[in-house]
Formats: sequence, structure tokens, C-alpha cells
Amino acid sequence: MSEQFDGLTPGVWTLDPAHTSASFTVRHAGISKARGRFGDVEGTLTVGEGQDLSFKAVMKTATISTGNEDRDNHLRSGDFFDVETYPEITFVSTKVEGDELHGELTIRDTTRPVVLEFTYEGAATDPFGVYRAGFTGETKISRKEFGLTWNAALETGGVLVADDVRISIEAEFTAPTAA
Repeated sequence: MSEQFDGLTPGVWTLDPAHTSASFTVRHAGISKARGRFGDVEGTLTVGEGQDLSFKAVMKTATISTGNEDRDNHLRSGDFFDVETYPEITFVSTKVEGDELHGELTIRDTTRPVVLEFTYEGAATDPFGVYRAGFTGETKISRKEFGLTWNAALETGGVLVADDVRISIEAEFTAPTAA
């Protein structure tokens, strides 16, 4: 195993949703930022021999939360995530290069390549004897490239919702259990 990922044992690690956050930030009305997160996230980290790492994450779109019920309901509607038709957002990694995690992000059945700047935060055994590893990552996407095109013009010029969306992930995984 590469020194870059010291402490990761081979096998399939399980994402711990209680210690994971998948959030986003988007400019609102050109003057502030709206933030949100997905409450239901699942995933795996597969550690192979050498430097082989692969990640898979699934976020349930119906669990989007911005702290505003009206906005959340609008985001769940056909104008944005259309949670009835597209219940999940997925990310599947394709390769790790240094501090970049390359992968395929799928939103509304549209898949695009993305690169996350990521950091391996290390591995440790918690007080309950569970061996864990942590990662953080961030990327920026164009929401229009994923079919999220709803917007409203502002009287002062510009639009209500910016195109660029910053996505942040803080993920904690639990090690494979011994057979």
C-alpha cells in the first residue's frame, strides 16, 4: 500500500452515514450563498493491493435539506431533482492521481466526468474498537450540464440561481470485518 494511504487494509470498507456529509453551495440572487446537504448517503471504499482505491457513493435526492421547507420542496420537484423519476445521485471513481479523485457523477440520468480535490485524513480505531478511515473532497460543477436548468431572471439583471455548484464531501468508512 502506498505511504499516501497508510493504514488502509485491503477489502471493501463501508461508508458510515452518521459520520459523513455530502453538501453543496450555490450562489443565490448574486448576493449570497444557499447551502444544502443530502441526509441519506451510502457508499463503499474498495482498497486493493498497491495504490488501488475506488469509491462509490449514492445520495438519495428526496433527502435534500437546505433548512427551508419551501426551497427543499422546490428542489425535489421536476424543476430540479425530480425525485420521483431520479431518486439517486451517484458517484463512481475511475482513478486516483495524487490528490485528485477522478470519477463519473450522475444526476438526472446525465453522467459527466468530475475531479474532486481530495485528502486522506488518516485511519484510527475508535473507543468502541471500530477501525475507521476518513476522506474529504471538493469539486465544482455546472448544474446546467446535468439538466438542472430552472432559473428566474432578476429585475436588477442576472439570475436567481448561479450555474456553478460547489460540492463538498466528508466521508468516514469502517474497515472490512474479519471473516
